[in-house]
Amino acid sequence: MKGIVLAGTASGVGKTVATLAVCRALRAAGRDPQPAKTGPDFIDPSHHAAVCERPSRSLDPWLAGAEGCRRNYWRGSGDVCVVEGMMGLYDGTHSTARVAETLGLPVVLVVDAAAGMESVAAEALGFRAYAAEAGRDVDVVGVLAQRAHGGRHADGIREALLDDLAYFGRVPPLEGLEVPERHLGLHTAREAPVDEAALAAAAEHVRVDRLLDAAAVPPRPDPADSGPAVDATVAVADDAAFAFTYPATVERLRKRATVEPFSPVAGDPLPDCDGVYLPGGYPELYGADLAASDVLDTLAARAADGLPVLGECGGLMALSETLTDADGETHEMAGVLPAEVRMCDRYRALDHVELVADRPTLVADAGEAVRGQEFHYSETDVAADATLAFDVRRGDGVADGRDGLTEYRTLGTHAHFHAASGVFDSFLEAL
Repeated sequence: MKGIVLAGTASGVGKTVATLAVCRALRAAGRDPQPAKTGPDFIDPSHHAAVCERPSRSLDPWLAGAEGCRRNYWRGSGDVCVVEGMMGLYDGTHSTARVAETLGLPVVLVVDAAAGMESVAAEALGFRAYAAEAGRDVDVVGVLAQRAHGGRHADGIREALLDDLAYFGRVPPLEGLEVPERHLGLHTAREAPVDEAALAAAAEHVRVDRLLDAAAVPPRPDPADSGPAVDATVAVADDAAFAFTYPATVERLRKRATVEPFSPVAGDPLPDCDGVYLPGGYPELYGADLAASDVLDTLAARAADGLPVLGECGGLMALSETLTDADGETHEMAGVLPAEVRMCDRYRALDHVELVADRPTLVADAGEAVRGQEFHYSETDVAADATLAFDVRRGDGVADGRDGLTEYRTLGTHAHFHAASGVFDSFLEAL
């Protein structure tokens, strides 16, 4: 599977829409694109999946390691992989540039060309030259001009590019292409899909032939051993309030156990299960629905009886005693974990994290370190006698440099984990 990376000059230049336009153009040309996203994002991949009709692969060296990134790339099932970068190309310790280096993929620079022509070419040249001067093995092969008009505008950009920088087309400024934003990023695809007609119109201006010529094939890694199957059923919350799951995580759970999805927001009963996984998402937007659902009462009773429950971020919120939303409304939650959560008007944590267990937990043995990521707008007030299982080596955690709020056999973390971390294998083996 050949691949190419679409990287931005900075955040906010329109990488997601450009990626969707490229994928739509590839499909129109009879190709079968596999989307992917660098970094720990959950939201942009939801838009990828809606356009490509397959899960988007997450490529994050911190969460999965270099080999994990390569394996996740090769878990894709299309014939050409389109990798959307995060932030600007070189931004962050685990940057888009690092992923491109890890996979050996060329980079197409997405440049906001709304107010530039020849300067777009100069910017692209600077990004290419920086790689050589900094000793980075990053091959910037050309430009995709975001928000560029046709005619003189597009011609001016194309003609200004030097011979070794290709013009891969443009994404015109069409109504219907913008995705609304809120806390934690864009709205998800199930809430605000990109207008299909606008996307199809934008795709007509993408040079698919040049993209395919530039794409490269990464090395194929050795397969990883996912471990033996366990005779267990895991109930996985899956709806608008609990939407932040990595495809690799669900795949790992399905490979080793039986997975039963359910929707707390819709009032689904808790499935007959040996363990529960509550991923992150937006429970703060559905506080009233969750409070009115019987499933949280059932979950509380089962947790008190010793049912293993893992809640990540939004899952931790739902397992807490109360959740106060951005409008100041307080909703009763499951009450399993001795904590009260309230939403804030700006983010409280945004980082890759590393946690070290100081006692045995559902996901790690004492002394074991696990990696994840955190991004939340909430503050958590924990009871004075609450048990927290992890020291935070990197990141913020729940309180006072600690994460992993524990009660019965329930664990709630602000951290989100990826299957490559080993967390979910440990969880299955604890059932």
